[in-house]
Amino acid sequence: MLKLYYGLQAESGNKGTTATTDPCDINGAHFKPEVYLQRLMQEKSLNELMDKERDMVRQIRSLDSDMQTLVYENYNKFISATDTIRKMKNDFKKMEDEMDRLATNMESITEFSARISGTLQDRRQQITKLSGVHMLLKKLQFLFELPARLKKCIEMQAYGQAVRYYTKARTVLDQYQHMPSFHGIREDCSVIVAELCVKLREQFKNKESDAHQLAECVDLLLQLKEPADELCDEFLLHARHKVDEDLEMLRLQLRMLEEGQVPSPGDPGDGDKPHPMDVLEFTDTGCNVFLSDMCLVIASYKDLFINRPGTGVQEQAHLEKVANQKLEVFVNSLMGQYFSYVEQRVQLEKESSDNTLLVRALDRFHRRLQAVEKLLPETESTSSATGIVAKMAHDRVIHYSEALRRHFADCLTDVRQSLAASRSLSKQEGSNLGDLLQTTATSILDQLKTVLSDLRAFIESDITFAMQPYFREPFCVQDVREGLVVGFLKHMFTACSEFCEGSGDKSSAPPPLILLLSRLCLDYDMTTISYLISLTDEQFLVEDKSAVTPLSELCNLAKDTAQKLLDHYVKVQGLTISQMLRKSVETRDWLNTIEPRNVRAVMKRVVEDVTAIDSQVGLLYEEGLRKAHSSDSSKRTFPYSSSRQNQRSQWSSYAPSSNMDTSLMSNIQKLFSERIEIFSAVDFSKVSVLTGIIKISLKTFLECVRLRTFARFGLQQIQVDCHYLQMYLWRFVSDENLVHTLLDEIVGSAIHRCLDPITMEPSVIEVICDRG
Repeated sequence: MLKLYYGLQAESGNKGTTATTDPCDINGAHFKPEVYLQRLMQEKSLNELMDKERDMVRQIRSLDSDMQTLVYENYNKFISATDTIRKMKNDFKKMEDEMDRLATNMESITEFSARISGTLQDRRQQITKLSGVHMLLKKLQFLFELPARLKKCIEMQAYGQAVRYYTKARTVLDQYQHMPSFHGIREDCSVIVAELCVKLREQFKNKESDAHQLAECVDLLLQLKEPADELCDEFLLHARHKVDEDLEMLRLQLRMLEEGQVPSPGDPGDGDKPHPMDVLEFTDTGCNVFLSDMCLVIASYKDLFINRPGTGVQEQAHLEKVANQKLEVFVNSLMGQYFSYVEQRVQLEKESSDNTLLVRALDRFHRRLQAVEKLLPETESTSSATGIVAKMAHDRVIHYSEALRRHFADCLTDVRQSLAASRSLSKQEGSNLGDLLQTTATSILDQLKTVLSDLRAFIESDITFAMQPYFREPFCVQDVREGLVVGFLKHMFTACSEFCEGSGDKSSAPPPLILLLSRLCLDYDMTTISYLISLTDEQFLVEDKSAVTPLSELCNLAKDTAQKLLDHYVKVQGLTISQMLRKSVETRDWLNTIEPRNVRAVMKRVVEDVTAIDSQVGLLYEEGLRKAHSSDSSKRTFPYSSSRQNQRSQWSSYAPSSNMDTSLMSNIQKLFSERIEIFSAVDFSKVSVLTGIIKISLKTFLECVRLRTFARFGLQQIQVDCHYLQMYLWRFVSDENLVHTLLDEIVGSAIHRCLDPITMEPSVIEVICDRG
């Protein structure tokens, strides 16, 4: 058996007889040690025999070791097998005895069965017939007793048992209604079932019936072949009464809030009197009451009319179609009212200062509506809820945008008040200009960061709608980044630019305010805009930059606004000084003036104002680049360059009868002088700003001088004034030659317009100016 199991018999059969009977095959069954040893001694040498001996000893040891290992490894198996074999011997003995008894019993059973078959063989057909008659009589008895049973069930309010009795017999009664006896039973049952339907409908219309009782009533009425359309309408009408009560409670809350009653958290109200709810409590009430009832109605309705088992395919398809249409109209009507109430309630929170309650309320509202959509996907409740959430988030962004704009306007008002207070107290408008700039910039930036932090509540990780792409991307990109941050920056720059238009209240803006706003816009261009945009993109995960305003565009807008404001500041300050100079020239009688002994007060005022402006601008802007000054810039006797002194000295001996045309001299001189652009754009530096103001002032002075006629002393007064201006103004400009050139032209124009052009001695001019 072992050879058969391991296949040794087949293997030995294939090898042939010679292979199995070889006496020298040490592994064969016919191995003979004497023959094997004799062959080895004949064929092998002594060394080979010794090697063969060692090899055989090694193999013997290896086999012994393997045998011991097998014995050790299978020792427990050997013991277990021995015990099993011993038990099998005992069990087989008992089994043999039981098998003997079983055989004896089977023989007895066979004998009795043969006897019974023989005895009943003649009566078998008769017994079968009697059994059928007995079953038929029981059915007839059930039919005859059916009316009484139905009445008994109705009296006991066992409506379900009554319906089961009737549905069980209905087919037979319909089939044999042509027989008088069955017809009478059928008529009696029809009257009783009609009464049963009335009681079921009464229970169905009872407002105190719970969902289980309603479901049972509808199920029984459907089994009684009541019209499904009418049952659908009655079920939804009954359900609507309860849901309308929930909506009425929400509407009452809205009316209380519209009347001005303020919700107070934790206030339970006075007894049964309802109290105003905050937005979170309002949403919880709507979810736990209205939406819970709606889910229960939908689930019950679908179980009764749509997912109803045991009906025909065509009948089920028709019922499902009609029931779905009625349910969809019912749900859409009520959900529309609910959405309207929720939207009205959250709109009341549009201007609240805290987003926490609002976002939690919107999250619960959105989360609970997902359950409604799972029950009835045709309503698309989630998309409607997302629309409400998105609109509320958009309204909050608009509210924050308006708050930021009001805050910016308040900051400008505070700056104006501070400047006015500083001017009235110390006559130094710019003494605290640097602090005002820092305070204003910090206030605006902190307000923006606070708003961004508040709006992050809409995209927290635990908010369900925050992770939806149809909400997150429009909110983060279009509302927050573009609508709030970029929109506020553009509004701020536009509001600043309006100070340069010269219309309405903007035209009365003090120059220090314009200067401060210019520096503020420049700081935004250099650092603040990049920081704000990076902060927004990081906090709100703005990844798609294709549909957003580029950073470079905002920086360019800020820089252009800063440039426009600074140019306007230069223009305003230049025109202020020009106004003083124009009045000083136009109101003086230059033909009858006395010989100059002092510098006019207006020139001192001009120097004082320019010095104040220099201090004011220096608080906000860097010094800037200057050209190298000459060593005698403050000691020139004439306010014109030394290279022209020889020409100017000729003016002292100028007479109207001279052959030299003075206007020709002036025009020839201008050909060799550099053109001065008066209203050119200034750089963002103190020197450039002061240069622009001084250019405007001196150009106005020049044009006013060209329109007046001077006597000799009037010309000398102009000389003294110009020399005084030259002594101080060269320090403020980027190129002192610009001041020298304009003052040269002023003196030259005065000489040209003088009736007796005799200039004053340089030494006398120096004495007067030093004394002034």
